[in-house]
Amino acid sequence: MTQTEGQAPFNVLILCTGNSARSILAEAILNRLGEGKLKAYSAGSMPAGRVNPHAIALLEKLNFDTSGFRSKSWDEFAQPGAPKLDFIFTVCDNAAGEVCPIWPGMPITAHWGIPDPAAVEGTDAEKAAAFAEAYRQLTARITAFVNLPFASLDRLTLQKKLDAIGRTTTDA
Repeated sequence: MTQTEGQAPFNVLILCTGNSARSILAEAILNRLGEGKLKAYSAGSMPAGRVNPHAIALLEKLNFDTSGFRSKSWDEFAQPGAPKLDFIFTVCDNAAGEVCPIWPGMPITAHWGIPDPAAVEGTDAEKAAAFAEAYRQLTARITAFVNLPFASLDRLTLQKKLDAIGRTTTDA
């Protein structure tokens, strides 16, 4: 996949079931780390209808502008006029196993499962710690992705590298 100087950024869709936590965090991280090179979007197969407040709190603490985040259906990205997708990543096991819409343009896909911080029960501090851990794991994978030499990789090699990123353990 080659990207020439001045070319529009590659579009990346990050999918999860509810589009309220992991996919939102990944969208924020990827837009920051891939600025100018990659443009991230997020969506869910069964959107929760609102972004998890712990995700918003963490992103605001890390100086992200959270005003544009919303929980939305992946159907928005299968409609005419939607951005052409170059990559699609699932970040939760449920979305990886679901029947996805047919994406025009044959984007490269990979599964980068991360434990759901929204499923953690306990104190606010325990929940915040789970979101911070999901953020850390997503940042490690996204950093590896952003630093790939896209211009020198053919589609098959790029697919193998993305699959490998998804299999990496992100233990501290």
